[in-house]
Amino acid sequence: MSEHSSQVAHQFDDATQQYEASTLGMWAFLITEIMFFGGLFAGFFVYILGHSAAFAEGSRHLDLTLGTVNTLVLLGSSLTMALAVRSAQQGNRQGQVLFLILTMTLGLVFLGIKGLEYAHKFEQHLVPGPHFRLEGPHAQFAQLFFSFYFAMTGVHALHMIVGVGLLAWLLVNALRGKYSAEYFTPVEVSGLYWHFVDVVWIFLFPTLYLVARHA
Repeated sequence: MSEHSSQVAHQFDDATQQYEASTLGMWAFLITEIMFFGGLFAGFFVYILGHSAAFAEGSRHLDLTLGTVNTLVLLGSSLTMALAVRSAQQGNRQGQVLFLILTMTLGLVFLGIKGLEYAHKFEQHLVPGPHFRLEGPHAQFAQLFFSFYFAMTGVHALHMIVGVGLLAWLLVNALRGKYSAEYFTPVEVSGLYWHFVDVVWIFLFPTLYLVARHA
């Protein structure tokens, strides 16, 4: 990558060094995020081993159709994000704008569907707390399942909101023509973050909607 002095921060010697440092920094951040989500997954599987029937009961109250649709939506957003990065690398301003808008739209669709799922859980009194209502012998530990469900999907949704905010910032800069074939680091680094959030859901969906249901 050739030097592009107007885009190189003062602490870097050239654009290549800035690109490598930014990419390394994002990977280091993502490793900490992997450890964070790994702790949640580990806790979930520890409890499901002792309370499989209760977790299966809780999982059967999740909307498998909405979960599947959201999975397809996020897979589509990974594709459009990759195309946005590719457009930035080629200096294609129109492509950047188009694919960033599509990625943001898909991200918002995902959050909207997840909000709909949450609303259904409130209506069914399946939100952990004093108003939790579930008939049957597994109610207590089914509530534990929903505690994991809201914690894991809620943190993931928060990461999605942050991601949409990043995309909005990238979109504004893309409209101003700040990214080119010589300088596309913010788009590529943000793409790494977006793909990570998508991958987390690829693990969340089968864990909560499929594995627990047939435990």
